[in-house]
Amino acid sequence: MDFEVWPEAIELGQIFEQHGYELSLVGGPVRDLLLHRRSHDLDFCSSARPEEFEPILRSWGEGFWDMGRKFGTLGAVRHRDDGTEVRVEVTTYRSDRYDPDSRKPEVAYGHDLLGDLSRRDFTINAMALRVPSLEFVDPFSGASDLVKQVLRTPIDPERSFDDDPLRMMRAVRFVAQLGFSITPDTAVAISDMAQRLSIVSAERVRDELVKMLLSERPREGIEAFVESGLADVVFPEIPALQLEMDEHHRHKDVFEHTMMVLDRAIALETDDEGPVPAPDLTLRLAALMHDIGKPATRRFEPGGKVSFHHHDVVGAKLTRKRLKALRFDRHLVQDVSELVGLHLRFHGYVDEPWTDAAVRRYVKDSGHLYGRLNRLTRADATTQNHRKARMFAQAMDEMEERVVELKKREDFDALRPDLDGSQIMQILNLKPGPEIGQAYRHMLAFRLDNGPTDEQTATVELRRWWNERNG
Repeated sequence: MDFEVWPEAIELGQIFEQHGYELSLVGGPVRDLLLHRRSHDLDFCSSARPEEFEPILRSWGEGFWDMGRKFGTLGAVRHRDDGTEVRVEVTTYRSDRYDPDSRKPEVAYGHDLLGDLSRRDFTINAMALRVPSLEFVDPFSGASDLVKQVLRTPIDPERSFDDDPLRMMRAVRFVAQLGFSITPDTAVAISDMAQRLSIVSAERVRDELVKMLLSERPREGIEAFVESGLADVVFPEIPALQLEMDEHHRHKDVFEHTMMVLDRAIALETDDEGPVPAPDLTLRLAALMHDIGKPATRRFEPGGKVSFHHHDVVGAKLTRKRLKALRFDRHLVQDVSELVGLHLRFHGYVDEPWTDAAVRRYVKDSGHLYGRLNRLTRADATTQNHRKARMFAQAMDEMEERVVELKKREDFDALRPDLDGSQIMQILNLKPGPEIGQAYRHMLAFRLDNGPTDEQTATVELRRWWNERNG
């Protein structure tokens, strides 16, 4: 094996050894080494306690942090000559477990490397490289499991997941990130213990979900998430999409459709120079959740038809509620729920192309989400009818071209009424109050419907509206 990619690991190992402490590279960096992936975030475990190795890290690095001190973890950062940032975290040998009724793990210091490795989530992360000697330590055959591409716990899976239920979420996350499968005994344990995940904090579950969605294979992770029963505990709206087909098979399998939309949305992400750089969490969450309003709105109509009226509106509310419960950032909650609420907006264009006013409203209402909304809309068009698919794509292309042309004439980002609040008060001889807001909204609607007009035309319209309103 070639270990020269981590000269910092060797150097730190030598320093710890000089102070009489053991140091080993562990977890993801060792796994990535065997997978021939480079990593600049290096995780170590040590026989030293935090107060003993803190001076070492402070003198070694250019920056230091101690947010994980209560878990026995301290970190430092250093920059190579080429500007590459190398971040290291060192944790004292430890063991941790959850109290049956607690959301936080209890941390206890361990005594040796093998004990520390036994508390790792999976065998592929329970390998170590002692430094500076470069002795490879693999007590649970993690290297073999890496070759087999399987996820297996180093100890009995029930005990492992009882100690830390979040490991079950990590299992489905690694399915997405690595493309590995979960061994049968581990999968059974996850299904049997899925309810145990309910004691884990929403923030920790959210972080695993985000890593899964931003991976290369989020669909595989979501499918494992649902199949395992974990989604029933923390994200029940997703397995609820597995609606029973009606006897006439008049509607799609909503879960399968959602997975297709997720794949298609990801394929429409752009490079860093484009409007939706990959991987885009907002778009991926919107694709995952765009139809979660369907189970609550499903109706069996006369003639065997199935309807989902207003599932976009219901879905937006459910999205907001679930993402808040998972402690997502409020801006992301707003953006994703907005996309879910707007995801059907374009469909009427295919049957009857919009006026310029309708196009302006679409762009105005979607705002900074315009690029994502168009991609979600395209991804959602999963019809197998080639003629319909072609018509839909052509309609979207046409609408986007019209937006480009309209933007050449108008600044959509700064779209405002032709009269501002002060002018409205002066023309109508009013003082500040709710009536000014009503007038402002009417004039904005007038602007969207008619494009830019001169002050005289806008004034005539304002007086007409005011007289009609108060007539």
